[in-house]
Amino acid sequence: MSFLFQTARGILCELGSASRVGRLLVEDMNIASGSSVLVVTDKGIQDLGLDQGSRESIEDAGLKVNVFSSVAADPPESCVQEAVRIAKETNASAIIGFGGGSSMDVAKLVAFLAHASCKQKLSEIYGLDICRGERLPLIQVPTTAGTGSEVTPISIITTGANSKMGVVSRQLLPDWAVLDGSLTTKLPPNVTAATGIDAMVHAIEAYTSKIKKNDLSDLLAKEALRYVKFALRMNL
Repeated sequence: MSFLFQTARGILCELGSASRVGRLLVEDMNIASGSSVLVVTDKGIQDLGLDQGSRESIEDAGLKVNVFSSVAADPPESCVQEAVRIAKETNASAIIGFGGGSSMDVAKLVAFLAHASCKQKLSEIYGLDICRGERLPLIQVPTTAGTGSEVTPISIITTGANSKMGVVSRQLLPDWAVLDGSLTTKLPPNVTAATGIDAMVHAIEAYTSKIKKNDLSDLLAKEALRYVKFALRMNL
């Protein structure tokens, strides 16, 4: 069987690893001291204080933190455009996606569209492999188990009252996916249940799909189902 499997350059899976984001930025990604970093998240995450450890680690690493916390579920184009504007205004040297799939989807697009060399508009990159050029350094920190957005090259954006479009491009794969399980334990039970079902459905889809499935994706899908069964029983 021949296949291509692409994901994040690095995956850090460790309890408390969200507090290592600052070190990753400086020691691994060579972000210069004094540079600005934009955290893309939503108001619920901020209200729960889930991003506090990451923000503090960024500041402790000698970097400046700015936060865009206006991401909503099924983010519209205007949300992406506003986040890009803030990233450019603050001269962001790196982007952190922190939260659920919506925040991480927006963060991917901001990392690409806010790069100084980017000449494309959001409306010009919908589709498969249309992005051209580089993106800003990008770290994704998921707080739910549902979407898997932290390890995929896909962003889904709401483009109208009842329509969505996707951007699929290798530029959207992050440098690091930071998987801190302690973040998920602080979520309300209904969110844990909903995102657990989301993860289960994604695993079923991956395993039963006839398109682009392969031995590695089958292995991951089966293990995901086993973990979801165990985790939901433990946490609900």
